[in-house]
Amino acid sequence: MQLLRTLVHSRIVLVLGVLVSILVPALTLPSLPSVSPWPVALGLLPWIVGKYVLCPLRWRALTDAHLGRRWHLRAYAESELLGLLTPGHVGADVWRMHRLTRAGLGRGDALMSVGADRFVGAVGLALFVAFAGAALPVHLLVVALAIGALAIVAFFVVRRVRPDLLPSRPLPPPRQLAQALVLSAAYQLSIAALLLGTIQATGHTLSPLAVLGAFGASQIAGAVPGPNGASPRDGALVVALVALGVPWAAAAAAVAVKAAVAWLPALVLGGVSLVLTRRALRRTAAPSGALAVAAA
Repeated sequence: MQLLRTLVHSRIVLVLGVLVSILVPALTLPSLPSVSPWPVALGLLPWIVGKYVLCPLRWRALTDAHLGRRWHLRAYAESELLGLLTPGHVGADVWRMHRLTRAGLGRGDALMSVGADRFVGAVGLALFVAFAGAALPVHLLVVALAIGALAIVAFFVVRRVRPDLLPSRPLPPPRQLAQALVLSAAYQLSIAALLLGTIQATGHTLSPLAVLGAFGASQIAGAVPGPNGASPRDGALVVALVALGVPWAAAAAAVAVKAAVAWLPALVLGGVSLVLTRRALRRTAAPSGALAVAAA
């Protein structure tokens, strides 16, 4: 957690993260014959709803804790900002586990909550791409099932070696898992809407199913971490769009814009929530410190 706090309060890391996301658009957009911001804006609106409303609700459905929707919305927004600052979005998972343990959950329960959310997200992506009839759904499903198999093996190993790390709460029931899968599929639809918008902003068009195929194929490279906007997943998405007929400059610009616009809601929603959370912790700590001094 100390390393994560250092990253959060490091202005250099924040500036570098933003620069990585805007450098490619700055270099590629001027070379395009026409660029329009309106398709990006139209695609961004459903993506914000998907990322900052549907995803927190999916996480809440998989978390057996008496924490309200508002708590999950804020904690998820904070985690997204930290995820953009770390390779592979790992900071988001670390922060969500930290928030859960501060709310009173055990480490095992927090790990199960975040792990279940990640797993359901992967399965939801595979099922969504397969249902849409896009390319490579079998590979995506294999990856999701492999993650699930590894999780099961890890469960039995931990139960034998460190039983104290296992969750004390029951696993989510089938009804909540089904609800989480529906929310996950809806979120994938919002990503496709944003990608369609960024492609159309460069003056090119693709069918929604073709975009889903390109997006699904790029997720296989997501196992290799990288910074937002310059990860292997982003590179694979550019290659997939080029294979569908989009010129290199337009494909790179579309993917880079998709990564760059993610910073705006993360900075506004996650940044504001982090500031408010920090102030609340300070107000809570102040009376405790005063009581300790009085007792001394």
